[in-house]
Amino acid sequence: MVAISRALMAKPTVLLLDEPSLGLAPIIVETVYELLRRLRDEGMTLVVVEQYVDIVLSLADHAMVIDKGRTVLHDTASAVASSPQLLAAYLAAETQQQRGNQ
Repeated sequence: MVAISRALMAKPTVLLLDEPSLGLAPIIVETVYELLRRLRDEGMTLVVVEQYVDIVLSLADHAMVIDKGRTVLHDTASAVASSPQLLAAYLAAETQQQRGNQ
């Protein structure tokens, strides 16, 4: 949260965020995304890398799904959200992660 505040002090036109929800309590995640929505509505371009697909797709105009360094899906956020490819890519990644934890 401090990193986001620090970045905003420079008055950027584009803000790149990598996992802004990482390690935050759910109520704080909501607050962060409320801020991001406000920044987007004020005209700031946001590039967000996020594992929580549902929350970031509610914010995004366009979305890209990357699996093992390759783009597997790229479209409007609404098209990505309703795509069977999203579920397939997400479940494949989740299955691989579970195998690594065993």
